Amino acid sequence: MAIIKSLRGFTPEFGKNCFFTETSVIVGDVKLGDNCSIWYNAIIRGDVNSIRIGNGANIQDGAIIHCNYKDSVSIIGDNVSIGHNAIVHGATIEEGVLIGMGAIIMDHAIVKRNSIIAAGALVTKHQVIESGTVYAGLPARQIKAYDPEQLGRMTNRYAENYKMYKEWYK
Repeated sequence: MAIIKSLRGFTPEFGKNCFFTETSVIVGDVKLGDNCSIWYNAIIRGDVNSIRIGNGANIQDGAIIHCNYKDSVSIIGDNVSIGHNAIVHGATIEEGVLIGMGAIIMDHAIVKRNSIIAAGALVTKHQVIESGTVYAGLPARQIKAYDPEQLGRMTNRYAENYKMYKEWYK
């Protein structure tokens, strides 16, 4: 069973039909929407500030969601896929975003809807990623632009796949 821990008077809250692997960790001021999945060794640590995750989000193996005390919160929208070993730290990720494996999103960054952060990219503090774009590199730079709705259809396929995968484990 996942480690789900209350801390500082906050108990994690979950929507309907969420799935947590046995080694996932969820602590403190965390609220998840419906149909979320939290995978092996993923950590969502709302110990120092708030973390809000929308419906249909998947936090994949080894990913970390955290924030800064009295400074930044982490907000993750609907149908967001956070790839293996990615880090979201005090950032806003709007709906329909794909964060690639090993990417890092720093404090106060905003990743707008229907966009992709490539594997291994570094989105720096306060950086804004526009809707319908693909960013890659260290630091992350735009490498491609799409129609946001077209890119949203692609990113939502990942979220839909993870909704299916979680059902296999039940």
